[in-house]
Amino acid sequence: MKRLVIGVGVLALLALGGFLAFKQYGYYLPGIISNIRDPIAPYHEVTWSSGPAHAAEGVRPPNVIVIVADDLGFNDISINGGVGGGVVRTPNIDALAQQGVSVVQAYASNATCSPSRAAIMTGRYPTRFGFEFTGAPQAFARYLSHSDSNALHQPIFHNERVADMPPLEELGVPASEVTIAEVMHDQGYHTLHLGKWHLGEAPEMRPEAQGFDESLGFMAGAAMYMRPNDPDVINAELPFDPIDRFLWANLPYAVQLNGGQRFRPRGYMTDYLAEQASAAIVANRNRPFFMYLAFNAPHTPLQATRADYDALSGIPDHTERVYGAMITALDRGVGRVMETLREQGLDENTLVIFTSDNGGAWYVGLPNINRPYRGWKATFFEGGIRTPFFARWLARLPAATRVEGPVTHMDIFATAAAAAGAPAAQNLDGVDLLPYLTGRAQGAPHRRLFWRSGPYRVVRDGDWKLQVSETPDRAWLFNLRDDPTERRDLSTAEPQRVAAMRAMIEAQNAQMPAPLWPALIEGAVRIDVPLNTPWREEQEYIYWSN
Repeated sequence: MKRLVIGVGVLALLALGGFLAFKQYGYYLPGIISNIRDPIAPYHEVTWSSGPAHAAEGVRPPNVIVIVADDLGFNDISINGGVGGGVVRTPNIDALAQQGVSVVQAYASNATCSPSRAAIMTGRYPTRFGFEFTGAPQAFARYLSHSDSNALHQPIFHNERVADMPPLEELGVPASEVTIAEVMHDQGYHTLHLGKWHLGEAPEMRPEAQGFDESLGFMAGAAMYMRPNDPDVINAELPFDPIDRFLWANLPYAVQLNGGQRFRPRGYMTDYLAEQASAAIVANRNRPFFMYLAFNAPHTPLQATRADYDALSGIPDHTERVYGAMITALDRGVGRVMETLREQGLDENTLVIFTSDNGGAWYVGLPNINRPYRGWKATFFEGGIRTPFFARWLARLPAATRVEGPVTHMDIFATAAAAAGAPAAQNLDGVDLLPYLTGRAQGAPHRRLFWRSGPYRVVRDGDWKLQVSETPDRAWLFNLRDDPTERRDLSTAEPQRVAAMRAMIEAQNAQMPAPLWPALIEGAVRIDVPLNTPWREEQEYIYWSN
């Protein structure tokens, strides 16, 4: 009997130890399972499908390249200020504005990556087809729900919604949606995807099933830039950020070619994607091509090359220095693409659009990346959705010009399609920007724009912007003409305007279907301070659903 009691006690202790170990380290499990199911092969060369040996006679339609950065803050490029108080320069990105058209008021269609990219691909509000939340593993949501014990406002995990959650690979753009890649392919373009996808991993949702002839990149929402122990890498882990801990534990350093086995890339991921984009341009120099180049920089995990890090000795903070070095690599990648266009004689007749999927992230812990705007990724304040938007097409667009906007990611679809000569689609929420970019049309491309993530909803109507939140239960009203950085809340002074704009939101919501999958977690994001700032009662916040 005594032995039985001791045995039961030992088993109980082992079970308790296993539970505590899982609670502390269980977030490693998704990556372990993924590597078992889908092992990563060694590096191998990529050969892009080659076009004809000679270009066809006559007028050739323009090539179109859409370059999307990941979590790029408004202040991260030197034309807007620059990291490290301007220490980090981005001459190649700046040149797109100097040689083309920059839009003053340009918006992401969502404040997180998946829905924002869905808008780019479809030209429609992602909520119009149920793509409301970013696709993420359930283990990720569960881990975040108990990971911030110091927060005044704790995360909320909706266990009652778990049964309604589809498998991770099905969290994407439905095959029934028409993508810009499909339109360009039908126009005779060779279509290319490089980098981040994050729009579904099921066979019918992958890039090669959504209109892309060739795809090289990664399907998840992030990737390692190098192996963490590579002698040429400098890492900056963020111990205060549970998202960062999950990424370091689970992300692979790997890419896929056309849905094949994952394999190791070569060198630093940003440089590798730029190198491959350059090779793809060369292979397609004699036929029209559409390229969606989705860098993952500067999304966490923060990793830089040692050379880029060493070149920024003027930045004393280690995290900011690594982050700035990542911006340096992103700019170098853009420069390599543009140089290849010049070398191949494609410079004049290529439309290049550069933007970011959303604003800089609060969890990076750097206070100035979205300056001068308030808010972060995962908020609909201007810092979360105001992005750079540059369009360069030397044969058609005037150089060094600015248009006021507002424009949105949804406009990329109609603009690229119009440049290619495709028939205008009838069900788009975006508009063709070419008349505005060339100066043939004046005024605002959009009178009214909407954003939604669960019960947090926003409308911009003319110069007025209303944000309404359920948690906390409040509204913010701003006149962006007089107050572009959203410092003066006029909701109390303008109750009739608030009521009228709430009605606009409700009318828009009535047109939208239910989300394709539920938000498992809601978490508090403070508007004016990053994650590594101590919590105080007076700090404004919203709850973001995902």
